[in-house]
Order: sequence, then structure tokens, then C-alpha cells
Amino acid sequence: MEDQLVQVLSNTQLAAEGPRKQAELDLKHAGRNPAFPLSLINIARHSPISSDVRQSALFALRSFIERNWSDETYDGPTVPIADSVKDQIRPLVLDIALNSEDRKIKAAASYVVGKIANADFPDQWPSLLPTLLEMIPNGNELQLHGALIVLRDLVEDSLSVDQFFTMARDIVRVVYEAAINENRKPALRSLAVFVFRGCFDLMDTVKDEHPKDVHAFAEEAMKGWFPFFHQVMKLRLPNQESESTSQPESWNGIVALKLQVVKCLLKLKLVFPNLLLPETPHFFQATWEELSILEPSYEQMYVENQAQGRLEDTDGLPYTLDFLVLEELDFLNGCIRAPPVRKELEAQIAAHSSAHETPWVLDLMKLATSYARVTQEEEELWDIDISLYLAEEQSLSANYTPRTACGDLLIKLGEWLDQKALEGLFAYTKSLFAEDASWRKRESALFLLNMLVNDFLDCSKTIPPEVSQAFLELVNYAINRAAEPLLRGRGYLVAGILAQFDGMAATLMDRTIEAITVEQSDIVQVACIKAVEGFLQSGNASGNQQLQAKVVNAISQWMATKDMTEIEDADDLLVTITETLRAAINIDKRVAVSNDVPALDLLFLIARHGSTNWQVTMLICEEFEDIVKTMPDPASYQALCQKVLPSLNGAFNVADITSDNPLITFATELMASLTQYASEPLPPGFVAATLPKLSRLLMESNDGDILRPGAESVKYLLAHDHEQVLNYHDENNRSGLEVCLHIIDRLLGPAIEDNAASEVGGLAAELVEKAGHERLGPFLPQLLQAVANRLASAEAAPFIQSLILVFARLSLFGAHDVVEFLSTIQINGQSGLQVVLSKWLENSINFAGYDEIRQNVIALSKLYGLNDARVNQTLVKGDLIMPTSDRIMTRSRTRQTPDQYTIVPAPLKILKVLIEELLSASGADSAANAAAIAAAAAEFADEDDDDGWEDDPADTIDLSLGGVKNDLMSFLEASNMRHRDDETQAYLTEFFLAAARDNIADFGEWFNRLTEDEKAKLNKLSAN
Repeated sequence: MEDQLVQVLSNTQLAAEGPRKQAELDLKHAGRNPAFPLSLINIARHSPISSDVRQSALFALRSFIERNWSDETYDGPTVPIADSVKDQIRPLVLDIALNSEDRKIKAAASYVVGKIANADFPDQWPSLLPTLLEMIPNGNELQLHGALIVLRDLVEDSLSVDQFFTMARDIVRVVYEAAINENRKPALRSLAVFVFRGCFDLMDTVKDEHPKDVHAFAEEAMKGWFPFFHQVMKLRLPNQESESTSQPESWNGIVALKLQVVKCLLKLKLVFPNLLLPETPHFFQATWEELSILEPSYEQMYVENQAQGRLEDTDGLPYTLDFLVLEELDFLNGCIRAPPVRKELEAQIAAHSSAHETPWVLDLMKLATSYARVTQEEEELWDIDISLYLAEEQSLSANYTPRTACGDLLIKLGEWLDQKALEGLFAYTKSLFAEDASWRKRESALFLLNMLVNDFLDCSKTIPPEVSQAFLELVNYAINRAAEPLLRGRGYLVAGILAQFDGMAATLMDRTIEAITVEQSDIVQVACIKAVEGFLQSGNASGNQQLQAKVVNAISQWMATKDMTEIEDADDLLVTITETLRAAINIDKRVAVSNDVPALDLLFLIARHGSTNWQVTMLICEEFEDIVKTMPDPASYQALCQKVLPSLNGAFNVADITSDNPLITFATELMASLTQYASEPLPPGFVAATLPKLSRLLMESNDGDILRPGAESVKYLLAHDHEQVLNYHDENNRSGLEVCLHIIDRLLGPAIEDNAASEVGGLAAELVEKAGHERLGPFLPQLLQAVANRLASAEAAPFIQSLILVFARLSLFGAHDVVEFLSTIQINGQSGLQVVLSKWLENSINFAGYDEIRQNVIALSKLYGLNDARVNQTLVKGDLIMPTSDRIMTRSRTRQTPDQYTIVPAPLKILKVLIEELLSASGADSAANAAAIAAAAAEFADEDDDDGWEDDPADTIDLSLGGVKNDLMSFLEASNMRHRDDETQAYLTEFFLAAARDNIADFGEWFNRLTEDEKAKLNKLSAN
């Protein structure tokens, strides 16, 4: 069997799809053979076989074990594994993990060990951890590496909290001894620290349940680890050759060890901040000293050259200097907010006349400026892709670098020191501009200013005029440096942000606009486009149509020089242009209908080339909606339509609407906005210009992103001018009524998914209301029958709500007619009244939208008030029957035992729904949820106060921590709330008071069948 399996495993790696899929099928069939798992083990152990095949064998074994090792690991069918086979597999796979010389094989085997341990340790495999803990201090380096890898995987993925704490002391002791053993390679010592760091996640999960025990355990452990961490932090890297531009190999292990120590300290700050607090002054000083020592090497490798960075070894441990610098900057940022550190730093500031004369302030600015310099790699990348440059400006880059870390450091410093941080930064920046400093350092200092001032803006802080004007002198110098484009671009960006604080900066606005078209550097051009948005946000441009035209025309000229097809994928560039154009349009939205200033044309041009960019389309859709809202009068609206309809209709004139064309989706969304806020009546010919295009979309497309706004658009046409719609005739002489009926018929058909058709109910309801019984004639019962049929099979909540509202809106003024109609139709052999009422009442409490909820509440009250025997005899689901079993419900058990409900008459269920809606409309649920969140937040605040650290929300979000996951899930569950709705509450209050007073529809009898909780809610209402 093994020879055959080797061939099958080889074939699973073939590029050809046919043979590969056949091999995967053969492997699946082979899994039914009892010898399958041991055969895979033997293949993995046989070193002459290629590494890829052996690795593949272990992957297959892991999948097999996940499905079949334990009854609790998989819900599907399993292949029994005999206990005798399991007894053979465990030691064999552990031997591979410990002794294989191939690190990939070792890692794959370790994963398998973890899967088995998750099910078997400690009961069926009690020797596992003792074996590892024995191997770590006594094994050779190969065995030590294997044991640490297995232990790492066990701690990270396999051990439960209970399993871990049975052996926690031994685990921590053994990895500590490995970490401090200077006879071991630094890479192995760093792996030991990594394992120790993983233990904190398990401790975090249970520290709230057993705070004293867990804290005491961590405190005892750290007594040994802290001195070791201090020792590693003070460890110096060997000297680097002066001409070397790459990291010496001798550094790798030491850097990896230092990195793991810093990461461990950061993790400790999150989980046990009190333990780290007394040690922060020593670690803060050691980190600062090391960053100062490493700065020349960082400059030589990354700023002046392109040494390869962001490297990890085969165990996933980072080992390059840039990673170490990044982690140490983060740790420095965290330590600077620790009270013992802050107390000392504040004392030094107090000892000097001003912040900018305090040595540590200037030293920190120097350090941050050094590490925030543009690297060679960044400079070249920005030349290739200008979007990467803009991504940094918008803080959207996923590439977290020392540069961005230094920006974060300055922001935190500004939150603490306020104006003093600006003064300190200015003092150091001024010295850079006074001396013959490199452009990189000057640009770096202005970049830090950019970050700091942006945060001041977000926090509504002010900047003293004398400070902003002093910086403006440096900005003027920067934008005149002809041979230094990155410094010039930075100067313009700083001017744009300073303009929002100081009107003096606005004097540079004209030059910035002019630079968009006259600058030779692409980077400076786009920096100016970004800066102009800042100038316009300052508020000084409101109503200035001359300035508006100047900005729009400058961007138009810039775009005219570009091949737009080349920047279609430049997402951040398109976003930047869109945001600046939007700011220009907002000066005076009447520019949208101007024939002299092409603002709207430019937006549509960007949309045509950026329709795959969700942020661009969202910004343009929002702006277009705002424009339409500001033109409600017929003349302005007609002018807008004349300008935009040709572009929108042009987007719809494509041969194949069924293809995935994001431009059509985008145009349909704009059409929905154009019709939603249309004037009444619609401009003459509007329906003739739009309905044919919309009809074609809705009759041919299957894309929900097109069908939903398309159906909304037709609904709005009916809502604003139904006469124009109904009097319209298409090229085949079909009336507007027939066109709408055909659209509705298709959207209600089984070929359209629920979510795609979620707006058809609103369209159908609007058509029924506006066309009326006389115009619809025999089509009305057919339409309602189609709605009821589709409702019976609908599953998506928005779609169900949409269809129910057709009957709800009809019930507002004709509840009896609705009951009469539904009683006469059959759906899948059942009464239409039974099917519709069951679905209606089962889903009512999940409705969304104030108007929709209010309509539904009134409609249900009308149905109840009929006291119709047919409604009274209709039985529907009542209350959920809570299960009595305390067994854990797996997915398979849940499928076997679905939720059970009581069965009650429809009027009783209507009252239950209305009572629930009364509570929601009163805001009681919202208030209760808000109170629960506030109480939880207060509890967290109390805990945070105890740790002695300054509040820093960013430090608390570590999704790898079990406690954070639980808190986040709890918050999300609690935040699903509705807010107060006085109108609905008033209606329901009057309804229940009148029903009780006049015994409407035998209310007294139904009241007695309510639950005690429901009765109490109504009694409380009457008491008020």
C-alpha cells in the first residue's frame, strides 16, 4: 500500500487539474483502509523519499486524524482507528517531530502531534509532556529544536487551559532554563522565549476566573525572567564592517532573541501590566540606549542602502534589524506612558524653563526623526507606485514600518505634552534646517509634524499662531528645494494641514494649486492635490466660486495629461483625487450643473476608471446623493438630469448586462439616488429616458448589486410621478404598468436569489398603491398570488420583510380585503392565509427601519381588530420551548433536535409581537443594553485603573488574547439594539388601552393567555 500511496501523494502535487483531482479522490478512498494512517507514518519516516511527498503524507495524516481520531472532533462520518494503531502512531509521529533533520518535516509532524494531543493528553498520552520536558534540557540541539517546536504548537493550538495548568510550572521552568543557557544557539533560546510568550495567552483566558492564583503564578515566574530580559536587552551586537550593506549572519540569532524578549514584554504589558510597571524605568532606558546605538547600522543598511529586511527563519521567528527596531519603538511608546517613567520625565521638564530645552525631549525628537526617514526601498517603491506614497498619508498602509511607528510615538507624546510636544519638535526641526542636514532628516521631521498636527486636528486641539507661523517658515524653505521632490511634497502637505489652524498658511493655497500642473515630479503633484483638500477643509473657501473653479480646472488639466487606464489600479491616488474634488464641489454644489466647470464630469470620469474601487464608488455615491438633495426645485433638478442622464445611460449601453461590470453597478446606484430625491412631478420625458434602461437591467441581470438599486429606482419613479410611469409606452407599445408587472414577475421568480430580490416588495407595494384596483384589474390578484408564493419559500430576512410589507401596506386601509384574498388562494396545498400569517408573525420582530416597523405594527393591529374567525382559527408558532437537557449542543445534535415552539392562534401571537414592539419602541431594550455596556465598561475601567498605566485603547486590542475575544463577542451581542420611537410607542399605547377598555376582539380572553411577563408589561402600561 505504501508504494501506491507514494505515487498518489506525488500526483496530488501535479499542476494538471485532471490527474491531481483523481489523485485526491484516490487518497480519499485509501483512507478507508485500516492500514492508511500507519502507511502515511512510514512514508514520512522514510528519508530516501522526497521531502515534498513526506510532507504531503503528514498533511494527509493530520487531516485524517482531525476527522477520525476522536468522536468529538468531527460531525461527519468517521473511519474507526483501533486503539492499538493509535498506540503505534503516537510515539512514531513524536519521534519524527523530535529527530527529523528536515525542518519542514519536523514542523508538519509537530502539527500532527498537536492534533492528537488535543484529544488524548493527558488521559491517553500521559507521557507526552514529560517526554518533551525531559528532552529540552538533555537532548542535542536537533532534539531540543524539535521539542520546542512541538511544545510551541501544543501551547498555541492544542492544550486546553486545564491541560496547560496541570504542567504549567514545569513548562515555564524548562523553557526558562533553555532560554538562559548561553551554551545553546541564540536561535534556540529565542524559540524558548517564544514558547514562554505563548503561555500568556492561556493565562489571559483564565485570569478573570482565578485572578489571585494566576497572578501569583505569573509573578513567581517573572522573578527569574526579568533579570534574563534585562541581560538580553543590554547584550550588544558584534561590530559591523564599515562597508557592509547587509546584516551580518552573526547578528541573526541575537536579533531574534532580542526580538522575542521585547515581544514578550509587550505581551506581559497587555496581560499583567502590574507586573511590568515597576520594571519600566529600567527597560525604557535600556530600549532607548539600544535604539540610539543601532541607529547608525539602521541608516547604513536601510536608509542609505537596500538591505533585505522583514525576514523570518523557517520556524517563523523574525531575525532582521528592521523588525527589532520596530518592536523596540513600539515598546518605547508603551513605556513612555508608564507612571514611573512619566514621573521621571516630567520632573526633568519641570527642572528646565521649557520643554524644548529639556535634553530628553530633544533626544527623543532626534531618535524619532532618525528612524522616520524615508528608506531607499520606500523611495523606489513610491517612484514605481505613487499610491503607496498616498497610502502612508492616509494612514491606510498595511505596511507598518519604523517610520509609522515614530509617527505613533509623536502622536502619543502630543496627547501627553500637548503644545510642549510641538515646541520640542520645532526646536529640533529648526536645528536641522539651520545646519547642513540631509533632506531625508528634514523631510522626516516635517512628516512627524504632519502626524502630530493631524492628531491635534482630530482631537480639536489648537496650535498657537506663533508656532504654526514658525513652522511655515520651514515649509517655505522646503517647497523651494528644487532638487528634493520628497521634501517639497512634504512641505505642501504640511501647509495644507496647518491651513486648518492658521489663516496665514492659506497664502500658500494658490501656489499649491498651481503646482499641480507645473511641477515636474509626480509625487509633488499628487502631494499638492492632497494638500489642496486640507486648504479647502479650513473653512476659508466657503462660497468662493473662483477658487472652486481654479481647483477643479487644475485637477482637470492634471488628469488630461494622464492615461487613466494606467491609474485604474492606483486605488489611493483615485481616492485622493476624489476627496479633493469632493471638497471643491462642496464649496458650492451648484457647480454640479455648470457647463464651465467640469466638476461632475471629472467625478464620473474617475468613476468610470475606478468602479472596482469600493472607496471611490462610495465617496462618489455619497457626494452625488448630497448634490441631488440640494436641488429639490424642478428647474435645478432638471438641469442636473440633463447633465448626468447621458453619462448614466451611456454606462447602461453595454452589450452584455449579465457580465460582471462594476461600472453598471455603480451607475445603477447613482440612478437610485437620482430618483430617490427627485422633484415632484418628474421632469417631462424623465421616465422615457430612464425606464427602458432600468427595465433592461432588471430583466437581464442576476446581480443583486444591480437588481436592488434598480428596483428601488423604479419604485421611486412610481412614488414621485406615477402618472408619467403609467402613461409611458415602450417601443413595443407596452404600458408602464405592464413594464413594472414584468419586472416584478421576474424578480419574484425562483431564478433570482432572495438577497438580490430584496427590494421587489417595496416596488410591488408602490405599484399596487399608485395604480389602484381599477388600473390593475385582474393583474392585482395575480401579483399578490406571486408575492405570497415567493414569501412561502423566502429565507433572507430583508427579502421576507420586503414581501410582507406588500400585505402590510394593503392592510393599513383594507385589512379585510387582504384576509379575504389570502383565504381564497392555495400555496403548496395550504391556505394562503396560513402560509402568509405564519411567515408574517414569525419574522415581524426582526423588521428594520422605523417607517417599516410602524407600518407593520399598524397593519397587525388592524388584522387583530377585524376579529375575523379565519384569522382566529389560524395557528402559528408561539413561544420558544426551552430545552431541558444540559448537554453541549454540537452542530449535528442541533440538526437532529431543532428548536421547538408552542402553537397558538394568530391573534394571540399578534398581541405578543405588539407587546415586544411596544417595549422596543419605548427604548427600554436600548436603555437596558446601554446600561449593561456602561456597567461592563465601568468594570473594565476599574480593572485598568488598578494596573497603574495611562489609558491607551490601542494597547487593549490584541485579538490573540482569549479575554479580548470574549469581551468583543459580548459587546457585539449587546450592541444589537433599537432606539426610542415615540410615534410607534404612542400608537401602541393607545391601541392596548383601547383594547383593554373596550374589550376589542375579546382582548380579555387573549390577555389571560399571555405569559406572566407579558401581562406585567401591559399592567405597567395601564398603571402609567
